[in-house]
Amino acid sequence: MAPLTVNDQIESWGRVFRASQTVATPSFLADARAALIACGQSVLAIGAARSYGDVCINHDGTLLRTTMLDRLIEADWSTGVIRAESGLTLDHLLRVVVPKGWFLPVTPGTKFVTLGGAVANDVHGKNHESAGTIGCFVRRIGLARSSGEVLELSETNNSELFQATIGGLGLTGLILWVEVALKKIGSSDIEVETIEIVDLDHFFRLAEDSSDWEHTVAWVDCLAIGRNLGRGLFMRGRHRPHGALRVHRDPRLAVPFNAPPWLLNASTVRLFNSAYRYRPWAMGRRTVHYDPFFYPLDAVLGWNKLYGRHGFFQHQSVVPTQAAVAAMQRLLTLTGDYQQGSFLVVLKLFGDRKSPGLLSFPMAGATLALDLPNRGEGTRKLLEAMTDVVVNAGGRVYPAKDATMSAEAFRLGYPNWTKLEALRDPKIMSDFWRRVTQ
Repeated sequence: MAPLTVNDQIESWGRVFRASQTVATPSFLADARAALIACGQSVLAIGAARSYGDVCINHDGTLLRTTMLDRLIEADWSTGVIRAESGLTLDHLLRVVVPKGWFLPVTPGTKFVTLGGAVANDVHGKNHESAGTIGCFVRRIGLARSSGEVLELSETNNSELFQATIGGLGLTGLILWVEVALKKIGSSDIEVETIEIVDLDHFFRLAEDSSDWEHTVAWVDCLAIGRNLGRGLFMRGRHRPHGALRVHRDPRLAVPFNAPPWLLNASTVRLFNSAYRYRPWAMGRRTVHYDPFFYPLDAVLGWNKLYGRHGFFQHQSVVPTQAAVAAMQRLLTLTGDYQQGSFLVVLKLFGDRKSPGLLSFPMAGATLALDLPNRGEGTRKLLEAMTDVVVNAGGRVYPAKDATMSAEAFRLGYPNWTKLEALRDPKIMSDFWRRVTQ
């Protein structure tokens, strides 16, 4: 059966990039392989299109949407090793594995991404210091090339393509299926402790003192300046050893329309940050289900509409350990200087566990992520200034969330990009790759 092909308006999750695209949605792996071979122009496979920037856009080309390729192929419940088609979302995977006492070894901040997309962007989570990225748990990958080849990749079989495909932004071919090792859990509940952060130095002390907590992350008030720079909330969590194994519920809230442009400004962000920081029930220890701990934004469908029809940018970067304190100070100072506040400012440390991925984003150091409403040239100048700080500190910006990184900044941050280019499927291309390499 030929895949359904339509002309569709595709936009990134940040809604800054939009493109009228030819989109094919195959229902079976054989159809997907045939569509890849038959396509006469450049092609790019996408999953749920949750990337913030242009890695999921391919102007004047075809998109292969994998969301119908969502079957669990096989599972060994004694070891937790599963094999699933690339279009299976983490949302649906969790519904299957949690009742059996298993969980994702690494998970990003949303469960509404596909397994193939998670591997292509080599996602990380709140436990990078102990676990690394999802690529550290990938055993095998099924990859289709536009030449007609179907390859099985692993650390010992087609190892160069295996390394290039993990974190390879979908450029090495069409990921058909992924085999991954899950994490054993005794409960779906998380023990959480929240501690007030008074300044940036306090964050680093708390992070260093939390080695017995698997998951750590901080929310930061980006408009705090001076001696309050870096204040916020430090959250650390770990699975409870025993308890019920309950799956998450469907979201009950949704944003039905684009919010007005005046909704997000420095004044409203300041009010929100104050209210969020001083919630009386936030501090101390408590037990929560995994869903609000790992996926707080998933509680509201279409939350990206809160930024209005102009959308928003997300900046996420990492700087090495030796430069972390000074670089984080400068980045947070910049957001205050430009008065472009963000509700969502996340700060955490990365560990030194190396991913097999050739272009994997994390490195040992500190990472900062924040959303910025799209206010045109002023926002772009802030992003460029932040990228300059990161590059000068020896760090790099996350391609999955980037919309403005220059080719020079990309090449300095990812010197292995030429190796990926050499292994790239010649028919596969994205707007991001054109922007930073051509």
